[in-house]
Amino acid sequence: MVSAVSVGTSGVAVIHDRRTTGTLVDDQIIEIKALKELYADKDLREQSHIDVTCFNNIALLSGETPSDSLRKRAEEIMKRIPKVKAVYNELAIVAPSSALSRSGDAWITGKVKTNLIANEDVDATRIKVVTERGIVYLMGLVTREEADISTEIVRRVGGVQRVIRLFEYIQPNIDENE
Repeated sequence: MVSAVSVGTSGVAVIHDRRTTGTLVDDQIIEIKALKELYADKDLREQSHIDVTCFNNIALLSGETPSDSLRKRAEEIMKRIPKVKAVYNELAIVAPSSALSRSGDAWITGKVKTNLIANEDVDATRIKVVTERGIVYLMGLVTREEADISTEIVRRVGGVQRVIRLFEYIQPNIDENE
């Protein structure tokens, strides 16, 4: 099973997003093309659970696949997609997760997003959250301070096994909060 995580973008998030509109569109196109290409591969489609997330033209492959050769094949497919700057291949070499496990991950993602939204020191709309097997991946264009704050918030959420930061760092902008 191959799926995309968060292909849509809400209007509120666009207002606060640090990516250009063109990059937002590119990210969605990359996710769609990746899904199409990964799904076209019979072995990947039938033996794996792969999620594709793209932020600022950087792709995250998460999920499960039964072999290193399929893991590498998925990464090669991603690297061939136009405009992909880098690929983080976080596919675990294990049997695909169950629907129950995935629903638990969705629950964790919801709790993480809720806790990020509740914190005034970080703009949750600038952080993409993906959870697989209790591992939370954080993507976004953030300052080091925003990364540190968001990471600490996520670490305190029940069910989180580990936090992996895949942020791109920017310099703080004094005018941004005005």
